[in-house]
Formats: sequence, C-alpha cells, structure tokens
Amino acid sequence: MVLRGDPDPWTGILVDFSDVDKMVKEQVLDRVDHTNLNDFIENPTAENIATWIWHRLEGKLRGLAEVRLWEIPTSCVVYRGPGGKW
Repeated sequence: MVLRGDPDPWTGILVDFSDVDKMVKEQVLDRVDHTNLNDFIENPTAENIATWIWHRLEGKLRGLAEVRLWEIPTSCVVYRGPGGKW
C-alpha cells in the first residue's frame, strides 16, 4: 500500500510502521486467514480483493492513497479508491 501526506512536524513521520502493520493485521489479515475468500468477496479477483482491502482500511489508516496487491512477483493490481484510476 501507499500512504501519502505531510509528516508530523515534531516526529517527522506520517504513520508509524508498527501502526500500519497492526491495522493491516486487524482489518485484513485476521479476516482472511484460513478462510475461503468466496465466502465474503463476490468474485475474488485480484482487482476485487484490492478494492475490498481499500474499504477495510479507508478511514482507519491515515494517508491511504493506494492498495497494491501482488499475485506473482511480476504482476500486481493497484487500487486508488473510488473514483481513482487503476
């Protein structure tokens, strides 16, 4: 994923990586671990999964600008939110 924004002037960071890891674990990884994606994502293509991830993190992760989901080391999809460009 990509986060964008101005760093805090005092700390010099936008979001602490440990906070990012925690949010992704809670909102995404814990939900999909040992599950069948077909049970909660209709037609779980890479594009639809990236969209689902966006909606799980939107409003909870400061500066969320895009979600990148890699299928294989040379191929990924990028979702930049509703109205964004693929």
